[in-house]
Amino acid sequence: MSRKSKGIGFERELIHLFWANSWCAVRVAGSGSSKYPSPDVLAGNNLRKIAIECKNTSEKAVYIPKREINELVKFSKLFGAEPWVAVKFGKEKIYFITIEDMKETNSSYSASNELSKQKGLLFDELIKY
Repeated sequence: MSRKSKGIGFERELIHLFWANSWCAVRVAGSGSSKYPSPDVLAGNNLRKIAIECKNTSEKAVYIPKREINELVKFSKLFGAEPWVAVKFGKEKIYFITIEDMKETNSSYSASNELSKQKGLLFDELIKY
């Protein structure tokens, strides 16, 4: 399975989770390839809106270019949504991480599997607030 297919599958998995828990969710097709900033997934209910950048990897850490994070933040501010990064390491659980909890380098933001478990929220925790 290609990286792109894995990513699309992960985004669809999230959409099903949100809908199964009485949240609306959509996958933003072409995110990352448009001249306008856009998240991978938008989810919300009558109280909250969440813009999500999704990363699925078999590695021990994910690295997201600063440009992608900056676009997520810009979109979220304009749309009135909370920016989150959803990460999945192999077959492990999905963790939702705030940008503030990620490690910043000169060119990217990163989150290891360990950091995700320490600072991230599980799906049920994310939707509780």
